[in-house]
Amino acid sequence: MTPKPLRLKPNILVWDLPVRLFHWLLALSFAGAWITAESERWRLLHVTLGYTLGGLLAFRVLWGLVGTRHARFSDFVRGPRAALRYLGGLLRGRPEPHVGHNPAGALAIVALMALGGLIVASGWANYNALGGDLMEELHEALASTMLTVVGVHVLAVMISSRLHHENLVGAMITGRKHGAPGDGITQAWRSVAALMLVAVIGFWTWQWQGAPQADMASAEAGGPAVLAQQHGRRHGDDDDDD
Repeated sequence: MTPKPLRLKPNILVWDLPVRLFHWLLALSFAGAWITAESERWRLLHVTLGYTLGGLLAFRVLWGLVGTRHARFSDFVRGPRAALRYLGGLLRGRPEPHVGHNPAGALAIVALMALGGLIVASGWANYNALGGDLMEELHEALASTMLTVVGVHVLAVMISSRLHHENLVGAMITGRKHGAPGDGITQAWRSVAALMLVAVIGFWTWQWQGAPQADMASAEAGGPAVLAQQHGRRHGDDDDDD
């Protein structure tokens, strides 16, 4: 009987902890915002997750400039030609090996970040009653487009994991992949990840401490415009009483 090949554990650290935390918090924020999008009862949660997504994107842009080796945009953003070459190898069953993000994955990341930024901006405008129905429709269309890109990204990760014989989802949890020792990073930057987590939890706490009381819940669900209308009605009632 031929012995099964020995599967070695991933041996180098590729993804620092801030990158991994960003990835999963972004997925959580988008999924939560999508689920609560049509609920007036959970409007505050929807808005909170939307702002969280915006803050995470701002951090990722900064970390993409000053972060660790494989977190930097200069390490993985290669353009459409490199992405097509990689996809061609993928279709032939001989994908090019990449320690960090592959060129096709890089395009997906850039697209997701751009869409995320537009979603946050349009959501903020919509929440503040700017742009009318057109802004609301744009916000929904951008969210649907991002969901499609996320689906394609997840499918591509599954295919790449199989063809590369490596668990790419697991790598985004542990940070480790197979590779030469010189291709890895030396520090996980747990301190930066801890600050990220404190900032996110602190923001969530601040948002919920300022949540409306039960008698104002319906008005808050409609955003500042509804609150202003209610405020005006209350003053009108006071004037009538006088």
